[in-house]
Amino acid sequence: MKRIIAILAFILPLTIQAQTKLEDKLAEDFSDKLAKRYEVRNDSLIVFVTEQMSRSGAAGLDIDKTMTELKKDPAALDAALKFIYQFSNGNRQQFIGHLRAMNLQSNSVFPLATYTVNKFKGETKELLEEKSSLYTTGAIPATLPPLQIAPAVAQNNTTESNSSASETSAANPATTATGIPAEPGTTPAAPAAPTSPVADEFNWDVRQIFKLTDVNQLYTMYGKQNVEERTAQDFQGNDDGTAFYVFPDTDNEMIVQFNGAGGTSVTFTKENSKWKPPFGIKVGDPLDKVVKVNGRDFRINGFEWDNGGQVADWEGGAFAGKGVNIAFKANNSSDPKLYDQVTGDKKVKTDASAMKKLGVVVEKIAFKSN
Repeated sequence: MKRIIAILAFILPLTIQAQTKLEDKLAEDFSDKLAKRYEVRNDSLIVFVTEQMSRSGAAGLDIDKTMTELKKDPAALDAALKFIYQFSNGNRQQFIGHLRAMNLQSNSVFPLATYTVNKFKGETKELLEEKSSLYTTGAIPATLPPLQIAPAVAQNNTTESNSSASETSAANPATTATGIPAEPGTTPAAPAAPTSPVADEFNWDVRQIFKLTDVNQLYTMYGKQNVEERTAQDFQGNDDGTAFYVFPDTDNEMIVQFNGAGGTSVTFTKENSKWKPPFGIKVGDPLDKVVKVNGRDFRINGFEWDNGGQVADWEGGAFAGKGVNIAFKANNSSDPKLYDQVTGDKKVKTDASAMKKLGVVVEKIAFKSN
């Protein structure tokens, strides 16, 4: 009996490791195939995963670079797998079908499926609830382009490709007219009558701004009448050189600074903005939301002091090293005894009890390409 226990004690950790550690060759295969599929763009799976990578912060500021080089960022690669699993309704067979549609090597599919299901099965309920909420609130368009096998990755022979397509169809039989897999136990809805959505005059995705290098490009995108040159101020109110204010003095005000080789920075100080920021964090968002996206608690400088309310240390979270700077304010600062706990020359952890009661929200947020 002791010998059996000893054997189990030796084997069990190896089994767990095999289930939770992704082999390099699997990571490389998945990364390369998703990068090729990402080039196609017009695909419901890519639209969904890209939106979720951006919302969660897993893609950083340059989503194009992240999505085409996942093997260099294990955390982002895991996030991409998680969001494909979420897109697959937390259903292993649908997930396998979506992996096959990517033309992964045949010996990569099941190990990737096992790894992903084992890693995220404890989050399945939460992922499904979030997915439903994303469509309900319009955070992700209800109408997406159909799921397809990207031509860029159709490198197997015809027989193998047809086999993959039929297996994908069998694994994912319930698909809506929009190409989104139906929720388990539901009946796909009939195709909706085509509508003519009102096109917005402007592109509100902040990520495109980081690719610009001069103000003339801003003029082209948003009109010279909507861009004004002013002196910028840092988070503490000090002059910080020249900046270009897009839609100045409105809820959609965005402050852009071109720093040459130092990158482009974008700052927001207004609530109720239409802009779609890289990590889904906006001015006015509660502290808890920032903690959730960061993936862990972090430290800020004490209020009413040098750099007061600014993030001091992301503590290795999702925002660490990603060019994100946030300053917070406390909405409920009328209680001196409570407020004094988080003011002055100190670093305050976001899980401090006082922080929970002060109504702390984002006051300013800046993104800088790196």
